[in-house]
Amino acid sequence: MTAILAVRDLEVAYGSIPALHGIELSVEKGEIVTLIGANGAGKTTTLRTISGLLKPRRGDVFFGDKTITGLKPHLITAMGVSHVPEGRGIFANLTVNDNLELGAYLRKDKITKAEYERVFTLFPVLRDRIKQNAGTLSGGEQQMLAISRALMARPSVLLLDEPSLGLAPQMVQTIFRVIREINQEGTTILLVEQNAHMALTTAQRAYVMETGRIVLTDDTKALLSSDRIKKAYLGG
Repeated sequence: MTAILAVRDLEVAYGSIPALHGIELSVEKGEIVTLIGANGAGKTTTLRTISGLLKPRRGDVFFGDKTITGLKPHLITAMGVSHVPEGRGIFANLTVNDNLELGAYLRKDKITKAEYERVFTLFPVLRDRIKQNAGTLSGGEQQMLAISRALMARPSVLLLDEPSLGLAPQMVQTIFRVIREINQEGTTILLVEQNAHMALTTAQRAYVMETGRIVLTDDTKALLSSDRIKKAYLGG
């Protein structure tokens, strides 16, 4: 297995306030890897640094054999790393179709019919909403659109930040089913998720973050049976 994404000795601060303290992680090609931890642990900061929205104070981010540390977000997206941010980040005043087209704006070709059909197979409701303003969609539909828009960039790696946030249980099941399908089709995924049980039953490996540090890493089967993880994150 080859690491398609790696973070080495990453330090990030918001002004004078440190947020990440020399974290290290890697994601192998074809994996789903999850970051779990309490609010404020540094999970979102990690994804925002990988995608170029934040610049690290120290350390490196590698995509394959290339360093992408400090590159602008659009360059990182063009290389093959797409970020679905917490809060979805859709363009509410534009239609569903406009949002999908914006996902492909860095490409030199147009979205193909097959790509639209892929989205409609993953999320059938978007076919019916294609001309609707994105801001009128439900929270779950907006999350579907955010993921679909990211897929239009044809990413090798998908960064997902809290995809289940604020969604009804049935919609959470739908979103995670699609995450598994996207992965099975060949997209590597780094997942940040507050629902630790869903994250650990979806991913193959996990990193546990506390106050800006990686404090534990293992395969998810081992973590699901860990008394420490059960007590801290699974309500056991």
